[in-house]
Amino acid sequence: MKNYLDFEKNIEKLEDDLKNLRDPFQNQGISKVETEKISNIQSEIDLKLKEIYQNLNPWEKTQVARHEDRPKSSFFINKLFEDFVPLEGDRFFSEDKSVTTGFARFNNSSVLIIGQEKGEDLNTRIEKNFGMMRPEGYRKSIRLMKLADKFNIPIIIFIDTPGAYPGAGAEERGQAEAIARSIQCSMEIKVPTISIIIGEGGSGGAIALASSNRVLMFENAIYSVISPEGCATILWRDPSKTLQAAKAMKLSADDLLSLGIIDEKISEPIGGAHRNRDEILKNVKISLEKNLSDLLKMSREEIFQDRKNKFLNIGRQKGFQGKTHNSQNLVMKNNLYYDYLSLLKKYRLPIILVLIFLFVIFLL
Repeated sequence: MKNYLDFEKNIEKLEDDLKNLRDPFQNQGISKVETEKISNIQSEIDLKLKEIYQNLNPWEKTQVARHEDRPKSSFFINKLFEDFVPLEGDRFFSEDKSVTTGFARFNNSSVLIIGQEKGEDLNTRIEKNFGMMRPEGYRKSIRLMKLADKFNIPIIIFIDTPGAYPGAGAEERGQAEAIARSIQCSMEIKVPTISIIIGEGGSGGAIALASSNRVLMFENAIYSVISPEGCATILWRDPSKTLQAAKAMKLSADDLLSLGIIDEKISEPIGGAHRNRDEILKNVKISLEKNLSDLLKMSREEIFQDRKNKFLNIGRQKGFQGKTHNSQNLVMKNNLYYDYLSLLKKYRLPIILVLIFLFVIFLL
């Protein structure tokens, strides 16, 4: 059974009519198929889908990013990679089912796969905690990223989470520290890393694994510091102002690409990734091959510098203020007071000795 969003009600009615035309007796007998009507309705569906999805506002894109039928990380892992070997456990506490990790082959080359997983139905969503990782999930990812770095294996990460799990147990086990260390590890390793935001990229739960050389994003995915509902509740104390919040947050792929937060937008089929999984699979594979090929031409040190400069440049290009900065000069500028203070700290011992000597001379 298909799931429809609020703005897809017209599409739902047309697709019901189409289904009845194709099989009016619901597989209970011989049916008369009216091919011309079917063709006309299918054309109308395609036209309406194109019209709707080319004019989605940020809140509607948020709804598409959360769609129940949207392909999850496990779909891409199973279809894009070969010989996947899952690896589990953080070697500290336990296994976190909300993130799937392991080594696989992509175009006959070894890669490490990390995929945040929401689950396909109610049972798997509960098992995988709706994609909200706990500290042990981030520590498992850190362990495997360091292993991949040791053996010079590229890392491919699929991002799809509303955020890190905020439960009391997770906080007691060091949720914030685990996220910070995951970001630190992502920035320090010297192998190519590519993160793909396939649905929701929520808060620190996403950035912990999206600190990569290349951050790619599906056309109808979102990437933000907080959910639109949470933003509306905090700023206006009115969770119904989700559209206003979503517009202000610049969470869509187009906005983030123009601000330099992401590196590439991956096109989705008309009607969203869930309507044509073969097409979105093809688009992801093409994008992965291109970006991975570019990164593999770099040395380990160049990869590290590329990632560092990417994040240092964020906010230095044209943004909300409409003002550009020189991204080549990333050196902190101090005033004279701080220059003198740093000199005093550097040469404090000789200065102290000179002062003592002058004091002794003065006494004599």
